[in-house]
Amino acid sequence: MMSKYILIVDDSRLSRMISRQYVLSLHKDWKIDEAGTGEEAIELASAHTPFAILLDVNMPGIGGMETASRIRQTHPGTHIILLTANVQHSIQTTAQTLGLGFLPKPLKEPQLHALLNDLEAHP
Repeated sequence: MMSKYILIVDDSRLSRMISRQYVLSLHKDWKIDEAGTGEEAIELASAHTPFAILLDVNMPGIGGMETASRIRQTHPGTHIILLTANVQHSIQTTAQTLGLGFLPKPLKEPQLHALLNDLEAHP
């Protein structure tokens, strides 16, 4: 099976490290890049087409929703999963409207593994 490219976007270095660890515990061969801002994420996504992006919603500068919206325009096939502690219905509704996945923070390893397995089964 071909190695996939994942982009982890979060202004918290600790959150990026945890997400990276969870992805690699399931798929040791996947290539992972990290971005601390929406701007960085947009640049990385345009340079490499990610299979999936784990994207924090609340970040300084361009927030997660705007970042997702911009990346969606250029990479309609990329799976974008929003990560947020803000589980308000409006955020989930907006995520669904944009065709984005959603996982609550703090991220739990079994939930992320289930989501990644599902994305692989139904690309």
